[in-house]
Amino acid sequence: YFPVLRKQIIHSNQGYSRQFFVRGLNKMSNTTPEVVLSYDKPTRGYLCPLSANTYGIEFLKFEIKDYDTNRVVYQVAREPDPEPLPDTLDPEVENLIRSVKYTFPASFLKFKTVRTLLEFCVGPQPVGNLRMIERHFFKDKLVRSYDFEFGFCIPNSTNSWEAIYDVPEHSTAMINDYVAHPFAHKSDSFYFVDNKLIMHNKAEYQYVRE
Repeated sequence: YFPVLRKQIIHSNQGYSRQFFVRGLNKMSNTTPEVVLSYDKPTRGYLCPLSANTYGIEFLKFEIKDYDTNRVVYQVAREPDPEPLPDTLDPEVENLIRSVKYTFPASFLKFKTVRTLLEFCVGPQPVGNLRMIERHFFKDKLVRSYDFEFGFCIPNSTNSWEAIYDVPEHSTAMINDYVAHPFAHKSDSFYFVDNKLIMHNKAEYQYVRE
């Protein structure tokens, strides 16, 4: 449920983290929503280059709340007027741009529902059928999957995307396992426009006792 802003996040009125080197770009045209929905473990690297984002989508702000209490557990906004990225990036730098590591309280795993708000802007061309698929893994096993459609974005617009996530119930033993294995919880976030992959970000999560 988490975007990567440059450096961070998204939402719409008519979503961030850092990332990795790209592998298998010759397969990029075959990376459809159906393909990523079949993944049962995190990808090795990124399935599209940064240049695939030809729509100029930029994440501006991101917020995570407990839906029931309205408690904010994470909030970030992009720095104003970030410097443009160079045409060529070192793989380590690219990974910093495209992926993020989150630290949440262990109580987060007891939430029943999570609300996220993502604010983003788009460039001079219309964006049709924007879709985000996010796959979550723990110890390289799929634990949950989310699939959201935002729809159409008009050119040069700033948009907000609110999503409500049902959180799977975690036993005390499962919560202890997450706490004992920081960053074993990973996610891949895939963004499609008209079923074409335009962005791929990664995240890792750790949970700490309060």
